[in-house]
Amino acid sequence: MKTYFWWFKHAAIAILSIVFLILGVETLVASYRQANPLTFIMTFFSSNLIILISLVGILYPVLQVYALLKPKQ
Repeated sequence: MKTYFWWFKHAAIAILSIVFLILGVETLVASYRQANPLTFIMTFFSSNLIILISLVGILYPVLQVYALLKPKQ
């Protein structure tokens, strides 16, 4: 098994990614309330980038833990 630091690092990455995922979704919803089309486009694409990076940040620890717990053949 891995050390406590390894588990803490992956848990911290996952928790921070979930926080930023929530922030990205809130930014996406807020982008549809913009009156100016230029600010809509800027907030829309920035929220999609935040969501994409957050999903990668969630997927990374999940795959690392899966690889650790998967039975070796």
